[in-house]
Amino acid sequence: MTDNDERVSVGVLSLHNSKETKAILNAVEDLGHDPEWLRQENTAVNIENGEVVIEPEVDIIANRLLLSNTEEPAEGLGLATTFNRLRPMLNQPGAVLTAIHKFATAVTLADWNIQVPDALLALSNDRLNAGRERFGDEGVYKTAIGTHGGGTWKVDLTEPVNPKVGNRQAFLQDFIERDAEVHRDLRVYTVGERVIGAMHRFAPEGDWRTNVALGGDVQDMTDELPEEAKETALYAAEVIGLDYAGVDLIEGEDGWYVLEVNPTAGFKGLYSATGRSPAPYIAQMAIERAGGEVDEERVHDLAATLDDSTPSCKPRTPAMMREDTPLIGYIEEVVVSGTSGSVTALAKSDTGATRTSIDTSLAAEIGAGPIKSMTRVKSGSVKGGKARPVVDLVIGIGGRQHTVTASVEDRSHMDYPLLLGRDILQHYQVDVRKRADSDAGPSKDDDEMLEEEE
Repeated sequence: MTDNDERVSVGVLSLHNSKETKAILNAVEDLGHDPEWLRQENTAVNIENGEVVIEPEVDIIANRLLLSNTEEPAEGLGLATTFNRLRPMLNQPGAVLTAIHKFATAVTLADWNIQVPDALLALSNDRLNAGRERFGDEGVYKTAIGTHGGGTWKVDLTEPVNPKVGNRQAFLQDFIERDAEVHRDLRVYTVGERVIGAMHRFAPEGDWRTNVALGGDVQDMTDELPEEAKETALYAAEVIGLDYAGVDLIEGEDGWYVLEVNPTAGFKGLYSATGRSPAPYIAQMAIERAGGEVDEERVHDLAATLDDSTPSCKPRTPAMMREDTPLIGYIEEVVVSGTSGSVTALAKSDTGATRTSIDTSLAAEIGAGPIKSMTRVKSGSVKGGKARPVVDLVIGIGGRQHTVTASVEDRSHMDYPLLLGRDILQHYQVDVRKRADSDAGPSKDDDEMLEEEE
């Protein structure tokens, strides 16, 4: 045990209930120090008579803000910067900003002679399309900020693409693949100068993206990690400036390329593949950097378990405190975007549908796709269900954007070309009295039989 006089207070800045945040906090406590979860219920910064005070008081902060899938990442970066002005921080905001912007990551790495795929970001439509031929007939098209494989498409480059998807900048990138039969990359998790674990990530059937969040399989590669890949991952994290990161690499004909450097990489897939959790090592780094001590053997032992149970330091939520969940109407005006453009359209909210769906003609108009797989959707009128293609698209609602995998169907006989499923509605409260087409009478969609994805 650690004497109270030697105990370090480690704050984890995280406004969401992630397993990774819980695991880091539990590891801090298991190592004999004091964890503090910095979140909405308990956190404040007070300036009074020139004195600045943090609530709760901490010695060091580990930054675990999820910014890639938020609509206003600048808000989170500003919050992290506020704390970083007052306390030492792991994964400082400047490094995180570079990491979450995939093109900024590529530019930074290339400038330090780390191999990355050829890419092109242009602010004008003409310049982007004038340069697309050098990527061949097929290439990768990405939004500069995105996560879990969202905002990433493999596209037919014989057709024009847009420099933006919704309000997010997009760019073209070479598609690198040594084995056309097996789509895989390599995730290496680093903490400081140490590799905690490495795994191959395989794309799920019908997809080419390898993200575990999309259902891809994993395979332990820690003991077979090529030295070049290990050194490249460690160097990439150092160049970006991250204390802990998931570095994604892919092997080309002439060596290893860095695809992304993720400041908030998940632990679940890595633990599933390797049996090792990065959490105790992140906790160790924070404690030692703040002047505390830990037992190295204890860190190693704790890493054999991913303890993502609710930590004892989680602040209690007041009974009267309501979640700040935005309101959405039964019929809502949305902006739907694909690789060819954006369109404003009316969408119907359907809490009975798992997946959002889009009309075939609208999908073609915005360049949604390409079709990544087929899904079976059951309907009360069709025994056994119907097979429908699914595509990625971006839907903007009142300033928020959501990248979803939507099913494509002929909705020409319906009033609304888009149906919003629970993949989007989970972020909102639905007010069935609110309609963007308030002058309209009963719709054909109201007569549509409820469909549910299997």
